Amino acid sequence: MRREVVKATGWGLLVTLLLGGLIIIGSRNLSHFDAALVAYTFSILFATFGLTYRYSMWLQRPPTAMYWRRGWQVFFKQGYRLLNLGHWFKWVVDDIALNRFIWSRDWLRGLAHGLIMWGCALAVAITFPLVFGWLHFASIPGQLEWYQAIVFGFPAFSFPIESFMGFALFHGLVWSAFLVIAGVMLAMRRRMRDEGAAALQLFSEDFLPLILLFAVSLTGLMLTASYTWMKGYAYDFLAILHAITVIFTFLWLPFGKFFHIFQRPAQIGVRFYKDVGQREAAALCGRCGQPFTSLLHVQDLIQVERELGYQYDLPGSEMEHYQWICPPCRRAMVALAQSQLWQAQRGGTPLDGAGRSTRSAPAYVNPALDQGPLGEEDARNFHP
Repeated sequence: MRREVVKATGWGLLVTLLLGGLIIIGSRNLSHFDAALVAYTFSILFATFGLTYRYSMWLQRPPTAMYWRRGWQVFFKQGYRLLNLGHWFKWVVDDIALNRFIWSRDWLRGLAHGLIMWGCALAVAITFPLVFGWLHFASIPGQLEWYQAIVFGFPAFSFPIESFMGFALFHGLVWSAFLVIAGVMLAMRRRMRDEGAAALQLFSEDFLPLILLFAVSLTGLMLTASYTWMKGYAYDFLAILHAITVIFTFLWLPFGKFFHIFQRPAQIGVRFYKDVGQREAAALCGRCGQPFTSLLHVQDLIQVERELGYQYDLPGSEMEHYQWICPPCRRAMVALAQSQLWQAQRGGTPLDGAGRSTRSAPAYVNPALDQGPLGEEDARNFHP
């Protein structure tokens, strides 16, 4: 096997074994583990291995590996640590907790994403501790109207069964199901009515995740309805149906679109990379001499391209490598090359070095202000 496959397999086995060990320890040698939930547990262990394997393979790709390594380096870079720590809290709230980058695209899209994300997060926070035996509830001797929460085998807190707190806790999965179903409906509406989304969407990447979330949520609500209002009618069948939808979702988790849930936090490292790069030395265009990006970015990009087998070196040129040329000058050089070919074809004298001796940065009539870019970064990088 390839080296990266062996490494990813090792990480997958290690993390899966660690989770298995935590299940045994947290459930006090399985004394608080519900055997009826063993299928859920094994599906989660499989998903853990698959997610860790795929994440490790992703991190070993040259571009991702470079961003991952540089992200940690610039985060702990001397002189930026306090600033980076403040930015970390801000970006975690903005990018992960609130998903403001999605709300800026469309408020309905942001609402759908937020409902699905927080509904799933609430369900995971409730379900996983219960499935693993890390959390269970027991009645207090002599106070049968009270329940006590046991976390990792230790008493945590008590509450009356008929209290609002008890109602909210015991129906937590119901609230999460309502959130997810509402988000799925909004997402389905966009998938069926937005022409741009319809032109690019795939069933396995866009519809199947929504169908699975809807099926898990709906079958869970049906279980609640069965034991609450229908005296347990068809409860066994609904329990099996719900288990099938949940287990299939976990088995599919490492291979589908939900993998981006685990990729997204790494994007914060890219933010640190860009932020520190803008504060330090800039790369100057080898043709016009104007700054166009960070020096760190150009040097890393050249290294990554060479690792991937792309050769954009310019032997014998003062610019050494194509990445030392800013985007506007690249367009200008294409136009100059086409002009040389055109004049040579017509029998004229081709342009020589004097034809581009001014080497000024190309200027455009459209400054890119209010012409389409979504933010300041897009405006800075807009090259017509």
